This record gives sequence, C-alpha cells and structure tokens, in this order.
Amino acid sequence: MSAPLLEARGITRSFGHVQALGGADIAVYPGEICALIGDNGAGKSTLVKILSGADRPTSGEILLDGRPVSFASPSDAQRRGIATVYQDLALAPDLTPAENLFLGREMTRSGLLGRLGFLDRPTMRRRAAEQFARLGVRLRSDKVPIASLSGGQRQSVAIARAAMWADKVVFLDEPTAALGVVQTARVLDLVRQVRDAGIAVVLISHNMPQVLAVADRVEVMRLGRKVATFRAGDATVDMLVRAMTSGSPTEIAA
Repeated sequence: MSAPLLEARGITRSFGHVQALGGADIAVYPGEICALIGDNGAGKSTLVKILSGADRPTSGEILLDGRPVSFASPSDAQRRGIATVYQDLALAPDLTPAENLFLGREMTRSGLLGRLGFLDRPTMRRRAAEQFARLGVRLRSDKVPIASLSGGQRQSVAIARAAMWADKVVFLDEPTAALGVVQTARVLDLVRQVRDAGIAVVLISHNMPQVLAVADRVEVMRLGRKVATFRAGDATVDMLVRAMTSGSPTEIAA
C-alpha cells in the first residue's frame, strides 16, 4: 500500500478535566473510502474537527503527504485540500446549486465589471455543470433554489462542492442519516464517484451495513482511541460491533 495521504498520530484533546481523545491514530490513503466508526462519545467528531481545522489538538502530530502540518482553521485545511461535509450541509437554501458550489468563492467578470463586483454567472454555471457531470450528480433542476430539492439532492450538492475544492480528503459526517432508501443508494454511488475521481473519503457513520457496502477499510474508535482496523471485505457487522463495544485490539491489516 502507498504512504498515507493524511495521518494522525497520538492525538489527544482535553476539555478541562474531560479527555475526548486519548492518543488517537488514523491513516487515510489515496483513492480509498475509509469508514470511521464508534459509539457515541468515542471521539470521532472531535478527531474529524481536528483533522479538518475546526479544532486544535492538545498534543499529537498530524501529517499531510508525509509532512507535519497544523491547521489554523477550516479554511486553512481547505486550502491544503481537505474539506468536511457536516450533517447540516452548510448550504444557502435560497441559492441555486451552482451558486452554492461557488459560495464564498464567487467568480467575477473580467475587466471593469469585475472590479465593480459583477459576478460571472455563466462561467460558474458551466463549471458547476461540469462538476456535477464528472461525479454523476443528477438534479431535478440546476436553476431552482436548493430548498426546493430533495434531501438526497441537497446532500449531493454539498458533497460535489467539497470535492470541487478539496483535492486530497473529504470527510462525510453521516451523509445518509436522514435519507430514504433510493436517495441513500444515490448518495453512496456519489461517494464512490468521489473516490474514483482520486479523492480520499473518510465516512463517519453508525450504519454498519452501509459501511461494509461502501468502504474499503474501517477504523474503529472507542473511548478516544483507535482500537481496530478492518478491511471491509473481511469484516462482518458482528465484528465491527464487538470492536466498538469491547475495544478488541485485534486488527485485520488493511
């Protein structure tokens, strides 16, 4: 296997007397879907926030492309190729899908119109359409506000936006939690498309069957530490649950 793209070593995070992470480790490799699982309170969210620049570790080391790195903010992590899609999606409901893809990164017209702040909407729509086509995202319409789209289509727009601006790693926090069966299948297909586009995906989920269906590798956390690693093809739901609840250190090498 190639060297890790993103790696955390011995990450700790304390909030006063409460220790959320007690020496957590994770390695994310190019071109894979890595599932990060664990019971509530296992430390998954805290670790993801640290790896995406939303929080700072108390101690430990983060490496990107093999080099030590420290993220000052989510924007800093995004500039280095790392993006996160949280459950709230952070979409602007009154804007179109294309406008959401360029939210905060709007393109302006050339010349005087650009200096006056006029947006280059045709180019943004074209580039958004190219991104949707590249990932196989099919929307009911790309001209309507996000609020009028289904939950699955809104999730697809959020993932497509992350993959547009992150060229290394995309973290997905429970991307199918509020979706029906058909919408879930489409979002999982999109997750595979992101991986196939060369971007590593870290999937945080409580849905064990989905994890085994879509992930290449599974990292299990318990009480602020990684306790097991499985190749998804070699694991069962019972094995994952046992590792989550008992903290079994047994690993199946990825």
